[in-house]
Amino acid sequence: MTSLTNSDQQARAMEDVLANDIDTRTSRANNASAPSNAGKPRKKKKSAFSDRKVDRAYYWMAVPAAIIFAIFLYVPFIQGIMYSFTNSQGYGNYDWIGFKNYVALFQDERVGHAYLFTFLIAIAITVLINVIALFLAVALNGKIACKNGFRAIYFIPYTLAVLVIGYVFKYIFMEPLPALGKALHIGWLSESLLTSERYAWIPIVFLAVWQGVAYSVLIYLAGLQTVDTQVYEAAAIDGVNAWQKFWKITFPLIGPFFTINLVLTMKNALGTFDQVVALTDGGPNSKTETVTYLIWKGGLTGGEYAYQTANAVLFFIVLAIIAFIQLKFFGSKEKV
Repeated sequence: MTSLTNSDQQARAMEDVLANDIDTRTSRANNASAPSNAGKPRKKKKSAFSDRKVDRAYYWMAVPAAIIFAIFLYVPFIQGIMYSFTNSQGYGNYDWIGFKNYVALFQDERVGHAYLFTFLIAIAITVLINVIALFLAVALNGKIACKNGFRAIYFIPYTLAVLVIGYVFKYIFMEPLPALGKALHIGWLSESLLTSERYAWIPIVFLAVWQGVAYSVLIYLAGLQTVDTQVYEAAAIDGVNAWQKFWKITFPLIGPFFTINLVLTMKNALGTFDQVVALTDGGPNSKTETVTYLIWKGGLTGGEYAYQTANAVLFFIVLAIIAFIQLKFFGSKEKV
């Protein structure tokens, strides 16, 4: 009886050990499958505007910048729209006059000429800058000696103040260039272009292009760096010439850079101001007044504060429409 009792006790002990072992393994398996929060950062709260988890530090950086941006941009812009419906001179009391300023703008021949002149030189500046900049960028991206030095040389004009360079070019167009025209017996060049109602736009366009090409070259060079050289190698195997390589490969692949360059150059050209101040001061006979120059001249020195504020609001709408059309049209033709 004793031996049987001992054997039963041993059997029961073995069963207990096995049961404990099974429970231990099951517990470990459950713990392993369950996600552990030990050593992991707390979950970030989800944004009210997105499903992504956002760290509060981003708000501490973004919100103050947005507030400052709104104070110095949006608040003055809204105030400007408000003043455009008044007869304010920039100081003192004023009365609300509704849309009279806007109606007067469409009846003002001087304003109409300023818009026409601005659009004409903007088209000329935009076309010339992009053609010249694209040509220089392709050349500088090729295998030529001292190309880094050439890149620096072409970028120098962009670093110089427009007014300072404008006064230098004014001297060139007033003195050396007419002397050269007389020596070569070129009639239209024998007198200063700045005093000619017919040709006074040429120095303005020349100065704007001379300085604007630099930045456009930089953008085009950045775009050319994104083109894979293997594409050119495959084209070389197929026997394409230089023009086909540019028109069928390079230009389509840098389409996004062409679009942004076109928008930026057109925007800058429509805002031509410093060149006019330095070269012609709106003359001769107000023939070279741009919209921005007219807004500044009439609004700040001519007693037309509210009137030119309305002109500024109208010009802003025109710029927004032009930029939208450019992005929509050229963006749809991008192949990248």
